[in-house]
Amino acid sequence: MAKVKYYYDADTLSYRKIKTKKSDYYKRTLFVITAVLLVAFIGFIAFSQIIMSPNERALNRENENLKLNYELLAKRMQESSEILAQLQERDNNIYRMYFEANPIPDEQRKAGFGGVNRYKSLEGYDNSKMIKNLTKQVDILSKQLVVQSKSLDEIVSLAKEKEKMLAAIPAIQPVKNEDLKRMASGYGMRMHPILKYRKFHKGMDFTAPTGTPIYATGNGTVIRAQRSATFGNVIYIDHGYGYKTIYAHMSKMVKRRRDKVKRGDLIGYVGNTGLSAAPHLHYEIHKNDRALNPINFYYGDLTPEEFIAMQKSAEEEGQSYD
Repeated sequence: MAKVKYYYDADTLSYRKIKTKKSDYYKRTLFVITAVLLVAFIGFIAFSQIIMSPNERALNRENENLKLNYELLAKRMQESSEILAQLQERDNNIYRMYFEANPIPDEQRKAGFGGVNRYKSLEGYDNSKMIKNLTKQVDILSKQLVVQSKSLDEIVSLAKEKEKMLAAIPAIQPVKNEDLKRMASGYGMRMHPILKYRKFHKGMDFTAPTGTPIYATGNGTVIRAQRSATFGNVIYIDHGYGYKTIYAHMSKMVKRRRDKVKRGDLIGYVGNTGLSAAPHLHYEIHKNDRALNPINFYYGDLTPEEFIAMQKSAEEEGQSYD
């Protein structure tokens, strides 16, 4: 039961009952409701700062996951850049040097991007700096990969050409000579057996019975297969890259002009045709029309010890066979 309140009336010298006006009642009720709503709102704000909604929690998890993925991606980008740097170093200092190609300058490998701000579209976001940094790293790495890819394509092309060149350069003895006893006269000044005066011997003479097989010493094309007054039956092979070989005094020629040959192919047989003192093969190597010492081109079938033995024998002065 509500308490009844009184007040003392000095005029009547008596206590009178306090009567509550409806307007006061409404004001008090409105004040209470307002206070309750205000407290509820403040509590909601404070509570929302502590406890997030499911959507907010999901969004926060997504943001944390994106940051983690960014850190992992940035780490992988750094590792990829380090691996690419190692590949670039090997490319310049090993691959291109081996194939006698000029190294690619760092200025070309690591050139930046000119022109307008290419990352302007990424500005204005909460994580713009992070996104721009990662995008720039991807662009730089992509450009370096393009440069390196083109370089490796060039290396492959050079390797194929190098392989072709190595197969073409004379590298074996033109006749089988396992015991090295067939080498009769080397490169240098020799007494001619028929003309009887000293002249420069431009090749090497290999003694062998008539009919002994003669082999091409490198890949190439027969450019001459004819009979000569001095060389008798003779074959000239163009190996490309400035190299040519001559096989003289044959008893029989197997290959003809324009025939393609590979190293080790049979091209003819030892004979005694032309200005020759006995059955043998006269063999010459030319580079850019200059005669070279053939002894330096037997690396394909001579051990170091055999090379030294043949070199010693070739240096002995004596009479050539042609």
